Amino acid sequence: MALKATIYKADLQIADMDRNYYAEHGLTIARHPSETDERVMIRVLAFALHASESLTFTKGLFDTDEPDLWQKDLTGAIDTWIEIGQPDDKRLLRACGRAEHVFVYSYSATSSIWWKGIANKVDRARNLTVINIPAEASAGLEKLAKRAMQLQCTIQDGQVWLTDSVDTVLVERETLKAGA
Repeated sequence: MALKATIYKADLQIADMDRNYYAEHGLTIARHPSETDERVMIRVLAFALHASESLTFTKGLFDTDEPDLWQKDLTGAIDTWIEIGQPDDKRLLRACGRAEHVFVYSYSATSSIWWKGIANKVDRARNLTVINIPAEASAGLEKLAKRAMQLQCTIQDGQVWLTDSVDTVLVERETLKAGA
């Protein structure tokens, strides 16, 4: 018998002073059976960092042809493609050909090894941005994961605070590759 997705619900309030974006989003997140709470929360973080009315969670791990999140314009063209984890160079180059902007959020202790292995292969991708989330921040985010969440995210001067009103996690992102 195949395992089914676990559904997470999050009410996410975003105050992004860097982009002047202030909104509340009701998120429904399907957690793949092989996915960890840490990865789910990195997806929520990525949503908060790129939030807009047209940004959506995709089938992600359920469909290898889709990213974890994407934003399409009114014509259906992909404006923003967001991957979580450590995708291979071929996947990233294919995404860079399909989307205007591609972002990768890596969060594992082995991220530096992964990045050293593919950095030269994706160097020509001018629309690729790769960001590493430090291990202590991703572990803190994992503790916020619940099936029903009330979260507030504040973004100012490049720093991100995510809180559930009990615990607060400071996320200071490390940019491994900045896209154009």
